Amino acid sequence: MASKLLQIKAISGHAGTVPGGNMSRDYDVCKLVDTTTCIGCKACEVACLEWNGYPFHPTTFDNTYQTMPDTAWNYWNLIRFNEHTAPDGTFGWLMRKDQCMHCADPGCLASCPADGAIVQYANGIVDFNQEHCIGCQYCVTGCPFNIPKFNPETKKVFKCTLCSDRVSAGLEPACIKACPTGCLHFGSKDDMKDIAERRAKQLRAHTAHKDAGVYDPQGVGGTHVIYVLHDINNPEKYGGLPKNPTVDPIVRLWKGPLKWVGGFGMILGALGIAFHYLRYGPKEAEIHGGDDHERHT
Repeated sequence: MASKLLQIKAISGHAGTVPGGNMSRDYDVCKLVDTTTCIGCKACEVACLEWNGYPFHPTTFDNTYQTMPDTAWNYWNLIRFNEHTAPDGTFGWLMRKDQCMHCADPGCLASCPADGAIVQYANGIVDFNQEHCIGCQYCVTGCPFNIPKFNPETKKVFKCTLCSDRVSAGLEPACIKACPTGCLHFGSKDDMKDIAERRAKQLRAHTAHKDAGVYDPQGVGGTHVIYVLHDINNPEKYGGLPKNPTVDPIVRLWKGPLKWVGGFGMILGALGIAFHYLRYGPKEAEIHGGDDHERHT
């Protein structure tokens, strides 16, 4: 649900300017997930469910410690457990907190045709407004991270809101409040990026993780959820995290040039109808005398 306390930056399906634009000086917020210190306790999963008022789900066993096979419309936060065998033969877990990445250039918002269904705030949070959602699911196909989930009963789409209601009140997201290891951090994008870079540098210098780095993909303009990964060169190992996510060019095509071409075509069609009317006048119905005589007899 969209927050009324945060300054809106962009609105889905909205051609005009954003109401109250540039009236706020909200800084970019960011969630930092340090996968190297995650212990898979799932406290963040529980906190997310409790804060958003969703019931606890029966777990699904799939030969892993992962709670569910995937996120759902009412299960926005999931710790993914990924088995990994190092070159020296040692076994380990690559655990990653999976939720909406809150892209700076969100594919869900770009693909949504419903006015006001998706909003992007000036602080970077991308939020869904279900009362304006038309259930077309274009946002599902437009997201390169496979995050939005459809509720078949209400015909609405849901995802993580980065606790926009808490953030608008000056609080940190519920998952970060519950994390016991300091794996999760929340603050400005600049501060979180600095902490993440220093942590990655520490890992490269003092551990065997020589390829450690910060995941903040520029293909979507950067994200407001960033990761410290043991191996930045292979993010796919962390439960299918895309290496270079981008918004599908088809989305930009049909919401950009094709939209204008379609509008121009409608204008030409209307002009053609008007010209035909002015040139030939209204079309009159043909009356067949013989048929009319037969009906009266």
